[in-house]
Amino acid sequence: MAKALPFDQAKLDGLMDKAGIDVLLLTSKHNIQYLLGGYRFFFFDFMDAIGVSRYLPVMIYRKGRPDQAAYFGNGLEIYERQLDKFWPSTVETKSWGTLDVMRLAADHLKKLGPIRTLGVEMGFLPADAHAALRDAAPNVEIVDALFPLERLRAVKTPEELELLKKASEGVVSSMLAVMGAHGPGSTKKQLAEALRLEEVKRGLTFEYCLITVGSSHNRSPSPDSWNKGEVLSLDSGGNYKGYIGDLCRMAVLGEPDQELKDLLAEVDMIQQAARRPIRAGARGGDIYVEADKVFKTAPHRNIMHFCAHGMGMIPHEAPRLTGSGPVPYPAYDEDLPLEEGMVISIETTLPHPKRGYVKLEDTVAVTKTGYEPYGDGGRGWNRGKV
Repeated sequence: MAKALPFDQAKLDGLMDKAGIDVLLLTSKHNIQYLLGGYRFFFFDFMDAIGVSRYLPVMIYRKGRPDQAAYFGNGLEIYERQLDKFWPSTVETKSWGTLDVMRLAADHLKKLGPIRTLGVEMGFLPADAHAALRDAAPNVEIVDALFPLERLRAVKTPEELELLKKASEGVVSSMLAVMGAHGPGSTKKQLAEALRLEEVKRGLTFEYCLITVGSSHNRSPSPDSWNKGEVLSLDSGGNYKGYIGDLCRMAVLGEPDQELKDLLAEVDMIQQAARRPIRAGARGGDIYVEADKVFKTAPHRNIMHFCAHGMGMIPHEAPRLTGSGPVPYPAYDEDLPLEEGMVISIETTLPHPKRGYVKLEDTVAVTKTGYEPYGDGGRGWNRGKV
């Protein structure tokens, strides 16, 4: 009996048809993980390079024919194959580099018969693999499949939403634990390492920590220390089973004075304005419209920054709400309705010249009637250990 597909086949087939793609050849870890229902090979989770080449998983999917799907992996993935981790009927786990895996993939493509258009992930296809694919399929048009794959992942399933919720809650609880356990003299390196350990303790894969202390706006871990009366900003990404929790929270060593309270309230005022229009059916760009109304009245608007973007398996995925944010891409979803199950990160930054980096970043999921925040604790001034 054929295994049930772990993704919406009708949606994927429709997106491929609209893009004019007959067959997909996937090489990114995140899209392969999505189409395989959560599978990600643990051995190459941190580093792809090995020997004289690199790990390059390949998955092939033909529109409307999941029975012809194939997965080509590394020699060590034979153990995962023995554990029945793969649903495609064709699975080969014997490659050790980009060229040998592409030869296997090209052989499978030939078995599928005539192909007009092959969709690949241009940003995740090494030059030597692309050249080998071009040589093996000279009469096939090779196009970028970024857009249909992004759209496939844009609306999260209930299971995906639960993973994003756990990731977000894990990141925030880790931050609060670090803030409450550290005091004067703690360095940025020590704080970042403590956060890594806290996230790992909660089952997350630590990805990064952008951190500031005092009046500095430098967000790299360093020997700089956190001192009494100073602010601490922790902005971290923690990955839970392939889904990212990305949030920012603030702390102070001591009690916040009125100026600090006002600065964080100014940031939160914009955060709350951005949340208000969020619901299924609302125009995506209205998030920016509402935030901008409040932003224009903010006392520190000349030095503040606001951004809202999609979240999921990667940062800044669909919905794409702006064409002028820090990460460049066209604002495809600006005039489109938000859909239930989309997940949005909202962030407002106030880099004050004297008091330091004041920021909040929140994660919310779009619902039928509004939104559900994930990891919404600790949004005020948290206290360090004095």
